[in-house]
Amino acid sequence: MQKPVLVIKLGTAVITSDDGKIDETTIKKLAEEIAALAKTHNIVLVSSGAVGSGKSFIKNYKGTLIERKAAAAVGNPILIQLYHRYFSAYDLTVAQALCERHHFSNRFQFLQLKQTFHEFWNNNIVPVVNENDLVSNVELKFSDNDELSTLIAIGFDAETLIICTSVGGFLDSDKRIIPLVEKIDNKILGYVNTEKSSVGLGGMVSKLTFTRLATSLGIKVVMSGLSGQSPLRAALAGKQGTTFTPKKSNLKARQKWLASGSITIGSLRVDKGAEKALLSRKSLLTVGIHDVKGSFSAGEVVQLINEEENIIGVAKVKLDAVEMAEQLSAKNALAAHADDIVIF
Repeated sequence: MQKPVLVIKLGTAVITSDDGKIDETTIKKLAEEIAALAKTHNIVLVSSGAVGSGKSFIKNYKGTLIERKAAAAVGNPILIQLYHRYFSAYDLTVAQALCERHHFSNRFQFLQLKQTFHEFWNNNIVPVVNENDLVSNVELKFSDNDELSTLIAIGFDAETLIICTSVGGFLDSDKRIIPLVEKIDNKILGYVNTEKSSVGLGGMVSKLTFTRLATSLGIKVVMSGLSGQSPLRAALAGKQGTTFTPKKSNLKARQKWLASGSITIGSLRVDKGAEKALLSRKSLLTVGIHDVKGSFSAGEVVQLINEEENIIGVAKVKLDAVEMAEQLSAKNALAAHADDIVIF
């Protein structure tokens, strides 16, 4: 029987010390636990820390985009060497996998990526994933590694996504970890709004956004820290951090690829009638679209947004942005076929 896929996302804050350098004690502990988990799971490790590892080599580093690209290029091999050193002690090999948006948005490239990862797992290799910052187009970058890890979890049909965070989980207004969240509603979002820390606010908003996407597609998400003897196994067992309950999903592999491969360069805002039709798995007609945003071509994937400005799904469109805008009042003009639409 094929092992379930487990995606583990490590943010910079959980693997670095106060001086900004990688904490080797943490990497050593992770290696030991991941080696144990690899016996029962196919693991993908999405790791930040490349920029932090390389920025000291950039003179007068100020954090500009070009400097970050250069720092990442220097830091990635340093980071992968650390993982290799500690994982090899447990007879695990690591592979560096630097991904870009088109690896997910192009179906052929995505299937090749998926096949390569299965080859890793068949040979007891743990892929360590990060964005290929050196060549990534700024307009098509992943927003952060929360997004990258979520897209991998969806595309590879993961059972669980563990997002490791420095605060140890999702906190309520009294800074206590909420052990279980069954639905990300306004009450849960309200806890983020009460957070005053300028460091963690944006990060938690991002985590909730992609957690909602993952859980809507049937993936259990756990936000947890790395404290304790076996933090990852404790998180999997619901004994540490916050577990977000997944919804039941019957989507086919191609539909999950659509959701994981969407490049958000455009969006369509639909009216109530169109939203109701989409929820009933109907096609989208241009007459149900209020607004077209972005510059996209026919065949590209865009977001579907309702009147409340919530993202309700993605669609592979039949028309480009100009044609779409010109046909908003046309009857029976097809914007996207039902087979090319995924509703979250």
